[in-house]
Amino acid sequence: MTNFLLPILTTVAKIIKNQFIQKTHNPTEIQTKFLLKLLQEHQNTELGKKYNFSNIKTVEQFRENVPILPDRNYQPYLERIAKGEQNILTKDQVIYITLSSGSTGKKKLIPTTKKSQAIVRDASLISIGFVSDALAKKGLKFRKMLVTNSVQEWGKTEGGIDFGPSSAGVLRLDKRLYEQFFAHPYEIIKVSDSMSRHYLALLFALCEPEMGGIIANFPMLTLRICTYLEQYAENLIDDIEKGTIADWLNLTPEIRTNLESHWQANLNRAKELRAILAKHGKLTPKLAWQNLSMVANARGGTSDFYFERFPYYFENTPIFGVVFSSAEGIFSIYPDVDMDGSVLALESGFFEFIPQSEWEKDHPKTLLATEVKVGEKYRILTSSYNGFYRYDIGDVIEVIGFYNKTPLIVFKYRQKGQMSSTTEKTNEAHITQVMQTLLQEFNVVLEDFCFTLSENDFPARYLVNIELVNGQKIENPEAFLNRCEQLLGEVNSHYQIRRQSDIPAPYLQILAPGSFAIIRQRYLEKGIPDSQLKFPHLSEDRQFLQGITIEKEVKLVDN
Repeated sequence: MTNFLLPILTTVAKIIKNQFIQKTHNPTEIQTKFLLKLLQEHQNTELGKKYNFSNIKTVEQFRENVPILPDRNYQPYLERIAKGEQNILTKDQVIYITLSSGSTGKKKLIPTTKKSQAIVRDASLISIGFVSDALAKKGLKFRKMLVTNSVQEWGKTEGGIDFGPSSAGVLRLDKRLYEQFFAHPYEIIKVSDSMSRHYLALLFALCEPEMGGIIANFPMLTLRICTYLEQYAENLIDDIEKGTIADWLNLTPEIRTNLESHWQANLNRAKELRAILAKHGKLTPKLAWQNLSMVANARGGTSDFYFERFPYYFENTPIFGVVFSSAEGIFSIYPDVDMDGSVLALESGFFEFIPQSEWEKDHPKTLLATEVKVGEKYRILTSSYNGFYRYDIGDVIEVIGFYNKTPLIVFKYRQKGQMSSTTEKTNEAHITQVMQTLLQEFNVVLEDFCFTLSENDFPARYLVNIELVNGQKIENPEAFLNRCEQLLGEVNSHYQIRRQSDIPAPYLQILAPGSFAIIRQRYLEKGIPDSQLKFPHLSEDRQFLQGITIEKEVKLVDN
């Protein structure tokens, strides 16, 4: 059934994609139509009455009548929705409440309706249409994928509404669609234990030698899938050979029984995988699946740092960004593989852009999609069927070009994701660029990194915290730190100026192996789902590395 449906769904996706492309020739018309329909449908909601949606007939009236609203303005409404009140932000019933991950800030509540879920579904299909055509141009096929996101049920609100992570809601609400693209039973992603879920997804997918892709929210999560494949290669092959499911996996009896009914020995595949492992001394995705045609995960922001390690596992396999999104909505759709820019999702929301010159103002002026300029950075606002209007998520994007007449954008960093010893405002884009250059120049591979501030200096000094991949070594850590200091001044002139007078010299702290695994576990214990987890690469939290072992500290001499 699934094999029959996959090509049909791919054909449908291409049709929807072609319709989207036509609309990119007329972004103003499409965006205006979307906004006015949104306001008309929600004019009798509590928020619609407050801001007089019924009398808004133009985009300009909308910008004049509705203020830019941060998250804190919505929380009182969202708490009432969670208790079961209706017609507050949306006319449609709220069927799911997303809890944002909270890994880079405070957790937030985001409502989902059937309409907002349909918009996510359409954007996903558009992206599938794009990637299918992109792969075809390379002589590759779009095939079933390995997915390890959890759909575990978290619970219900006081008003009886299901709640949980964004990806869990998307996959559960559209189960019948997304399971057609899985290279393993849907039941696997119901497993709550992260390691067991990953093992099972790998186990079943390894018996699908024609599997075509691996998809994860973030590249660091893709690398974790690769690590599990290497670590458990022998166990996985044994289970395939014997037709068993390891008894040490943490599974409920119901799920184990269900999966065992789908499982049987595959001697030929086990023999093939064992030969690969013996020949190469490792099992990577590219070795295990000869027809692997793509890796799908977020691009932009800090992703480039993790992509440095992808060739070891994937060689030259294309990387596809799918969509640029957050729990609050979808902002853009990727039109091709190995591409950082994505096309503004014209019918996923109504979008406005705050130029840098307006960021510090209480009532900033905004630009529309056709008014932005290539090379400029903006904060992006969204108005959508989630019930948010002129919502300032705090994401900073850069316009890198146009797809027909619609902007191509790249996520750079979250505005709140900044660090200052004084007033220099170093952001994640700055330090990711610095670290990429360092790794290339010093030919070293990191497990992860984070810049923090010292506790006992005023002004505080920068602490460059890194964990090396096993077997890696920095031959000259003093030169590494000196070059880091130089690069940081080049990418952020405000740091360079403040460093000459106020900010003390930075320290390099080489952390013990397994340090970021400990930090990851701390996040999980806070209730952040592993499929949503992303580490901040800078933090003003002076306790971020509390209890972490520092193997070596390297100091620059203060001026």
